[in-house]
Order: sequence, then structure tokens, then C-alpha cells
Amino acid sequence: METTRILVVDDEEDLCEILKFNLETEGYEVDTAFSAEEALKKELERYDLLLLDVMMGEISGFKMARMLRKEEKTADIPIIFLTAKDTENDMLTGFNLGADDYISKPFSIRQLVARVKAVLRRTSERNLAKETGKLEYKTLSLDTKRIKASVDGKEIPLTKKEFEILKLLLENIGNVFTREEILSRVWKDEVYVLDRTIDVNITRLRKKITPYGKNIVTRLGFGYCFEG
Repeated sequence: METTRILVVDDEEDLCEILKFNLETEGYEVDTAFSAEEALKKELERYDLLLLDVMMGEISGFKMARMLRKEEKTADIPIIFLTAKDTENDMLTGFNLGADDYISKPFSIRQLVARVKAVLRRTSERNLAKETGKLEYKTLSLDTKRIKASVDGKEIPLTKKEFEILKLLLENIGNVFTREEILSRVWKDEVYVLDRTIDVNITRLRKKITPYGKNIVTRLGFGYCFEG
């Protein structure tokens, strides 16, 4: 079985070494970089997870994440942000960039290891879902190959846009999507689509997938996410 590779990017060299030691003890292969500039020189597509500090030099963790998400080879690499900034706006910024988790400093090593395992497990499940065409959350199921949705085994009639919104949210549980992002991904090049259109579709979708409608959460001023 191939060893899971993790890259730790943080300008605190002592912290990098501590994380490297403890993660290697768990059986992971771990490399370190003390700046985003150093990390960007590596073959990042080879890593299964990045632990990325937010507050670094010229290239911050957020800026590096934006760069990675724009490149096809690195767009899907799971990212856990490490940061001393724990405001809600910073957390939402991280999740809007496609972060899989956001851990505030100081943290315990046990907590970090547990969350690393959780992200890797979710990533594995997400990759399996892409292969099988099935996205599931408890008894809510989405078959992306047969284009069918069901709750408790009972099929639910969704419109094309409702289906695509739910697919986007289930593929990225916990990630917040702005209305603009949902428009660009679901409506793509269609013109004259109002933000209100998204709200209407979300409202209908929540009702149709009861009791999981409450899992589609509104982040006021930001957008929507599916919370597990």
C-alpha cells in the first residue's frame, strides 16, 4: 500500500519539525517547507495533503492556496490551514478557498493528528464517490451517473439545477460557496441569472430533501454550504 505523503508549510521551523516527527510516527511520509516560495518549488501534485500556515512572508497561505486551486494538477489537493487568526471571516476565507479544515494555533498534536486523519478519510470517500458516481450523506443519496436523488431509499424529483447545486454541495461538505461561485459552476455561461434565482432553488431543494434541508446552511454575507 502506498504511503500517504504530507507537506507541512510553516515559517516556524520548530513547529515544522514537531509536526514532521509526530506525523511520521503515525506512518505518514512528511516533508517540510519554511515558506510558500520554498513549497512552490516542489512537485506539489505528489502530495496527498498540505498543512499550510496562513501568516507567512510575501506569499501567505491564502495566496498560495489560490495559486494551487487555479492549476489543474494541484486543484484537488486537500488543504488544512494552520493559523493564529481565528476570526469567523478568516475561517470563511479559508473555506471559500477550498480548505478541508482550519485549525487555530495553539493546538494539541493529538487534535491535529485526528483532524488530519479525518480529512484524509473524507478525501478517500470523495474519490470513491467520483469513481462510483454515488454521493451519500446518511440516508441522502445522489447517483450522478443515473441522475437520481433519494432519501431513505425514496426517489426525490429534482430539477436539473437543484440536482447540480446539491451535487456541488455534497462534493464539498463544509465548504462555503458564494452566490457568484454557484452561478459560475451551475449556470455557467447562461445570461440574465439573478442571485435571487439561487435563493429560490436552495429554498425548494431544502424542502425536497427533508430532513436534510437543515444541513444546507446560509452564511450571511458569504453564501451556502452543506454541513455534516
